[in-house]
Amino acid sequence: MSLNWNDSLDIAIELDEQHPDVDPKFIRYTDLHAWVCALSDFDDDPQGSNERKLEAIQMAWLEERE
Repeated sequence: MSLNWNDSLDIAIELDEQHPDVDPKFIRYTDLHAWVCALSDFDDDPQGSNERKLEAIQMAWLEERE
């Protein structure tokens, strides 16, 4: 499965599995960006992100934790 910046829920699930000790409420967007780009299934332009997309991933990650 190939992930892109618009796959916020799928990215959030992957991040939750890889970083179970991280509280997504307190993650910096620079770290979030790096972690998304490092996902093995991520296949999108690293420069294609913006604050809105990173916030969507963060919110999906928070919802996944609940």
